[in-house]
Amino acid sequence: MSRVEQPSRRTVLAAAVAAAVVGGAGPATATDSVPAAAAAGGPSARPVDYHAWTTYSQWREGAVRGTRPVAGARPGLELGTPAGTFAYPDPHTGTTASWEYGTWTSPVHRLTVPATEVIASWNARTPAGTWIQIELKGTYTDGTDTPWYVMGRWAAGDQDIKRTSVDDQTDGKSTIWTDTFSIDDSASGLRLVSYRLRLTLYRKPGTKLTPKVWRLGAMGSDIPDRFTVPASTPVHAGELAVPRYSQEIHKGQYPQYDNGGEAWCSPTSSQMIIEYWGHRLTPEQLAWVDPSYADPQVCHAARNTYDYQYTGCGNWPFNAAYAATFKDLQGVVTRLGSLVDLETLIAAGIPAITSQSFLKTELTGAGYGTAGHLMTVIGFTAAGDVIANDPASADDAAVRRVYKRSEFENIWLRTKRYNASGKVVSGTGGVCYLYFPAHPSPRQRDALAAVGVH
Repeated sequence: MSRVEQPSRRTVLAAAVAAAVVGGAGPATATDSVPAAAAAGGPSARPVDYHAWTTYSQWREGAVRGTRPVAGARPGLELGTPAGTFAYPDPHTGTTASWEYGTWTSPVHRLTVPATEVIASWNARTPAGTWIQIELKGTYTDGTDTPWYVMGRWAAGDQDIKRTSVDDQTDGKSTIWTDTFSIDDSASGLRLVSYRLRLTLYRKPGTKLTPKVWRLGAMGSDIPDRFTVPASTPVHAGELAVPRYSQEIHKGQYPQYDNGGEAWCSPTSSQMIIEYWGHRLTPEQLAWVDPSYADPQVCHAARNTYDYQYTGCGNWPFNAAYAATFKDLQGVVTRLGSLVDLETLIAAGIPAITSQSFLKTELTGAGYGTAGHLMTVIGFTAAGDVIANDPASADDAAVRRVYKRSEFENIWLRTKRYNASGKVVSGTGGVCYLYFPAHPSPRQRDALAAVGVH
């Protein structure tokens, strides 16, 4: 992260070290009213620019080489006549295999907010025998360009390649921290003013297989450094009926996917929202899971979000991409500006996953401190406090929590904090995963547009 401390995302998203058991009442239902986002400053005031390519006309704007835009109910990009063959040495298997490939390069997107950080995210289908790579190339305020940075090598499964981020990418001005492009010295005034994204689609030679990419986008932001963030004024109360899953009941399960338990906050949160939208895994998909394990779908989510370079399940775009493997579901990674943004989404029936870090004393009722943790916001009380499904709980029944608004908003939105040793370290600055239907209702579409997602 581009703050005082710049560790790998492995440190930033280290999971909760312990969990407290906190009870709560059962869920209610969100109302149909959608609060105005003006209280958070409105889209024009946001220090965040999320932009995506999703429509047939947008896909046609890019430069194709061995790929083709396809129309239909859900337009996207597929392989056409491949541009060539590429030998990929998989660093996580030690094997090299040949793949046919094609590329698509986006037009230049000029950021409305010159950015210190950029996070790409994508939605795709990758049948067995296929995978994709996502890259970013940008221009700085000094007129120079970045190299092509790899933002992810991804497949829905793990049989062909091992999905991975790529470490040790830097040009002396910026660095890739797992899934995040970051200006090395934001105090210098250097910013990224524009970028292009490049997709490379791969398949086994001699086949007709193809990945299909429906959404490709990136969130650029310039969040001011801050230790504290004032609480916003509540505008909406209501609660969504989101399933509750504990990460802690999986402690010690599947060491090859980071050993369950406190390491699985991100996939556990993702699975809760995926199932909120009505998606269930089949017995065939879960057949690999030890039948003695409860909530095997959480094990499945962990396996299918695991980043073999990061050696964990906390890669933000990999979680959004996993959610989008379910039929008619989309996933994006962005930043929001306040709890009013979350209230806007909750009122439209859209829960959210937030990333935060805090000391045990900074979040009343949590019972733990963490260097980085994901939880699911499912509603707000009449007093404006946050109702969260916190997977860092002893069991599924204890997952629902109510957290004080001022405390939650601060630990989520700040960019700097003091850790238990008194050292200044990073905060996530409002990072959020949003999963929503491929064809949102008008109310959902309005709520997403209000928080800058189209």
